[in-house]
Amino acid sequence: MVRLMLTFTPIVCCLGAIAISQTLTQNFSPEETKVKHSDKPKVVAKTRQKGVNRDKKEDTPQEEEDTQDDYLNSGTKNFVVMAIALTLMLFTVHCTWVTSNAYSSPSIVLATQGADGSRMILDDFREAYFWLSQNTAEDATVMSWWDYGYQIAGMGNRTTLVDNNTWNNSHIALVGMAMSSPEERAYKIMRELGVNYVLAIFGGFIGYSGDDINKFLWMVRIAQGEHPSVIKESEYFTPSGEFRVDKEGSPTLLNCLMYKMCYYRFGEIQFDPRTPSGYDRTRNVEIGNKDISFKYLEEAYTTEHWLVRIYKVKDLSNRIENEGAKLHFRDKKTKYTPPIKVS
Repeated sequence: MVRLMLTFTPIVCCLGAIAISQTLTQNFSPEETKVKHSDKPKVVAKTRQKGVNRDKKEDTPQEEEDTQDDYLNSGTKNFVVMAIALTLMLFTVHCTWVTSNAYSSPSIVLATQGADGSRMILDDFREAYFWLSQNTAEDATVMSWWDYGYQIAGMGNRTTLVDNNTWNNSHIALVGMAMSSPEERAYKIMRELGVNYVLAIFGGFIGYSGDDINKFLWMVRIAQGEHPSVIKESEYFTPSGEFRVDKEGSPTLLNCLMYKMCYYRFGEIQFDPRTPSGYDRTRNVEIGNKDISFKYLEEAYTTEHWLVRIYKVKDLSNRIENEGAKLHFRDKKTKYTPPIKVS
């Protein structure tokens, strides 16, 4: 949305300037030459007072009407100009406030108010990026939604698959497909892309509305655009067409990778005796899937307020190399039998 606003801002500014220019031109253009009072017919009444001749000029009704029209037009013009000036000044103040609070804040530290009105500082983003820079390999690759690509690269100093450039739509679609797929399918995609860690933003713990659950449908839509045979947006809605994360939600949604990463271990948390465990403060519902476990991922780090959650992608199963330099994969539950030599 912000990028669209920046794109259309020059057009809107030009149109607004044309409208204001036309309005001011209409009100400040040189007036037509007024008919002088001396050129208008006058009635001269000659009277004689105390032996002295005196000419008395009397204005006709037409002259009085022209004078009154000129007075009204001048007042209307002044009102229009003052209204435009006041609107522009108020709009400037409003735009400055909006950009400073919503769009142009360079800080990744969030500030909020507690129940008692005290100010709370949420430093989860910086905390997570610092952890990445200190606890992961320098050549590690992190998969996240593109919104956080520049921050991970700049503050965490780690490689990301997609970032805010968004020029590679096919790559973004692959990330969206992994996030909206079951864990098994997502693991194959992550292995192909060489992913070592997966990062998700979750706001249900503190009531942060800009998390990945609220952005999830965009991941599905972009993935469907590139892979329509695999991802279908309709499968993530209820039969009545609702997007829900509670027990009425779609099974496809409740078992996808993004849902599991956000709500892993969240079902064990109860904030208040009046609410059930696993109560999402952002969506204001009890989550539908509390029994979440991973087979191919493991939780690596979760910030203090659960705002940023990082998972490590597990390596492949143990590999044993035989004499012929062929790799055989061994499952932990399956007994390994060496290959038979053929003479």
